Amino acid sequence: MRSITLALLVLFAPLSLASVGGGQTLVADIHHQVVANRHWLTEGQFVDAFAIARMSPGPGTLLVTLIGWQVAGIWGAIVASFAIFAPTAFLVYGLARLWARSRGARWQLALETGLRPVAAGMILASGLVLIEALEGGWLARGIAIASTSILMATRLNPVLLMACGAVVFVVLHGVLPG
Repeated sequence: MRSITLALLVLFAPLSLASVGGGQTLVADIHHQVVANRHWLTEGQFVDAFAIARMSPGPGTLLVTLIGWQVAGIWGAIVASFAIFAPTAFLVYGLARLWARSRGARWQLALETGLRPVAAGMILASGLVLIEALEGGWLARGIAIASTSILMATRLNPVLLMACGAVVFVVLHGVLPG
């Protein structure tokens, strides 16, 4: 048990510092490490944990807490949560003080401008990993892509989109050949 909790700490602490743009930017790398490299979770378990984390109130990095729970129980959840939140919290505390003192500085504006495309690319990579991991084949992927497109183009309620997507999937899954 001690080695698995240490492995969780070693995995998630550095990722904490790489979360440019929020926790959702880490999903692709977390997936790669947890499913492909370490085989702690299956594709389906990862997608389920992601869905639960996104539906729960709080930050998207609660995914890490769920992974820790599945891998090593309560201590895994505690260690994984600490590893994903503590390094960034300490760094942000220090940087916030520097940031406030340097408001409007050239280096600050350049850094903000340079990190925007990095964050956008990491979010896109996370989305692609999740779409590829979907169980349900091309139909599930098509519904996910269509729902995302509709959500980006309109102000439609995401819960309504999820309900419609579920109905479409159930109806078409029973009608179309596997």
